[in-house]
Amino acid sequence: MPTPTKGPRLGGGPSHERLMLANLATALFEHGRIQTTETKAKRLRPVAERLITFAKRGDLHSRRRVMTTIRDKGVVHVLFTEIAPAMAERPGGYTRITKVGNRKGDNAPMAVIELVREPYSPKQATVKEAEAATKRSAADRAEAPAAPAAEETTTPAEESTTSEAVEPEITEAPVAEGPAGAEVPAEGEGVTDDAPESDAKA
Repeated sequence: MPTPTKGPRLGGGPSHERLMLANLATALFEHGRIQTTETKAKRLRPVAERLITFAKRGDLHSRRRVMTTIRDKGVVHVLFTEIAPAMAERPGGYTRITKVGNRKGDNAPMAVIELVREPYSPKQATVKEAEAATKRSAADRAEAPAAPAAEETTTPAEESTTSEAVEPEITEAPVAEGPAGAEVPAEGEGVTDDAPESDAKA
C-alpha cells in the first residue's frame, strides 16, 4: 500500500485532486502568482517545484513529463523558455507562500503562492549560518566579561606587589637626641638662624 500524502485530500478522489493541482499549477505558471486556500497552496508547492525542476533539465523527455500534468502548450513553453532560465542558479525554493487572512464567505484561511523572481546569490544561502554564528559570538561575548572581571580583581594586588618590589623603601633620617631630650638635627640638615650659637656649637 502506498504511503498517503500529508494533509487532507483535495476534491472527492485522487483523480480529482490531480486535476485540481494541475489546474492550479497551470494558473501559477501563467500568471506568476495566484491566491487560493492555504491547504491548496501547501499541496501545490511540491508539484510546482517538481515541474520547474523538470523544466530546468530542458530535454525532450522532461518536456513530455511536464506535458502529462500541464496540458496547455503555451504555458509549457513559458515554463521552459522564461521560468526555467530564471531559476537556473537557484538550487530549490522556487515558490513562496504568504498568508493573507481568511476568506469573507466561509472564513477559510487564504494564501498567495508566487514564483520567486529575485536573482539568486550564494550569500542568501548562508543567511541562517551567519545568524547562527552571530548568536554564538554574542553568547561568547556575554561569557567573556565574566572572566576579565575576575582577572581585573587580581591584577591590582599583583601590581602592588610588583611595585613594592621595584620601588626602594624610603626610611626617615635618624634623629640624634642631645642632653635633656633635645633633638639635634641630623647630618645634612641646616641650622636655623633663630637658634643661639651655643646650641649650634654643641
